[in-house]
Amino acid sequence: MLLVVDAGNSQTEVGLFDENKIIGQWRVVTTNYRTRDELHILLSMLLHSIGVSRKDIRGCCIASVVPHLNSSLQQACEHTFGLEPLMVEPGIKTGIILQCDNPKEVGADRIANAAGARAQCTDAMIIIDFGTATTFDVMTEKAEWLGGLILPGVQLSADALFEHCARLPRVPIKAPRSAIGKDTVTNIQAGLTYGYADMVDGLVTRITGEMGVPLYVIATGGLSRAIASVATRIDCVDPLLTLKGLCAIYERNLGKIK
Repeated sequence: MLLVVDAGNSQTEVGLFDENKIIGQWRVVTTNYRTRDELHILLSMLLHSIGVSRKDIRGCCIASVVPHLNSSLQQACEHTFGLEPLMVEPGIKTGIILQCDNPKEVGADRIANAAGARAQCTDAMIIIDFGTATTFDVMTEKAEWLGGLILPGVQLSADALFEHCARLPRVPIKAPRSAIGKDTVTNIQAGLTYGYADMVDGLVTRITGEMGVPLYVIATGGLSRAIASVATRIDCVDPLLTLKGLCAIYERNLGKIK
């Protein structure tokens, strides 16, 4: 079995694959300074929760945008499974051609998303990840990653409203029935969902115009379904895209685990 880890700024996602089929998936809060032993206990407990032994893990692949965690994650995999994990970093094979000014700046999660999307579709595309930051990645049909956009995420924007506006409450992020809110809660919800959806649609239209070719749009991330439910330019939602990309990258570098 293959264990994959996507360490993001707010949450860390862990996935377990058995012959390309995902059989376990968990989200935990990212803590910048977890030790090797804490991560060892966490990974062991997650596997135990679905009846999988540590001895069943034959490979590990990690994408991290939290530098403080990288060493602990590597040590935890070595200690827990007796395996050196494959880290998504410069020098590994991804199948993606980075056509940007500084490839070393591209986040490991964005590379994993591109690899996962490429495994599903060979059209020119836009990949949108609704995470702590919302990212747009533009890729050609030749798997050339051209660049994209980074902007504040939906939850980050919601948190900023709550923290800086004394009378505005925290609200669940879901689309109300109308873009015209009737109370404070639905006003905020409409702004966060319809506002972001229209931003997505507008940026997709702008990027498509600059590219001059039709673009397939795939969305991922924790809030992808909430925004895709009211956006008009998103073709596909795949919440597991990053994990699937890590699986594809592992196989490209070290072969398929049987």
